[in-house]
Amino acid sequence: MHQLNRPIPPQCLSHYQHGHDNWSRVTPAHKNEIWLKIDEMQNKRCAYCEAAIQTEPGNRNAHIEHFRQRSRYPQGTFQWSNIFGSCNRQDSCGKHKDNLPPYNHQDLIKMDSENPEDFLQFLPDGNVVPATGLNPTDKHRAEETIRIFNLNGSLRRIRETAIKGYLQTAKELAEYAAEFDEDDWRPLLDEELDHIEGLPFTTAIKHVLLPA
Repeated sequence: MHQLNRPIPPQCLSHYQHGHDNWSRVTPAHKNEIWLKIDEMQNKRCAYCEAAIQTEPGNRNAHIEHFRQRSRYPQGTFQWSNIFGSCNRQDSCGKHKDNLPPYNHQDLIKMDSENPEDFLQFLPDGNVVPATGLNPTDKHRAEETIRIFNLNGSLRRIRETAIKGYLQTAKELAEYAAEFDEDDWRPLLDEELDHIEGLPFTTAIKHVLLPA
């Protein structure tokens, strides 16, 4: 989970209005238009877990996701700020969230208005935990975000697999950081960070690469 920059809304959303239309009225062509904007924002990765998603028509393993569920917040059905793209895993991310009992949506970290890395820390074993030093309110929000999106379920092992190939690099960077000045080792780290930018699970890999 990482911070997202939301582009201008797709024009097609202006064709629909809460109280008059429902989501089933959105045409396939308009959903494709929405996906193009989601891809611009998310780079074909799930908004919540950062797994790669396919978003092309006829070849999708993802769905258009409403951060606040349509069943509990119907007035947000066509609000661009309420729309993300999520993977289709049943036991995590958007689908898991939508099957939970009611919760306070304000407890969730919202990726287009906050930086999740201020709240979450990804570990080498694939787990994600609240960042150290959080105040009680922010720690609760981190814990609720992990719980509601089930970020430590089956995703833990998937992230661990993605991280494994970078553990040796992380060890070497940590040794450089302990032995040399930052001006000497920082370019090596920056090069690795540039290399992983845009990959699935980028944030988890980055947190492993960063020296403690």
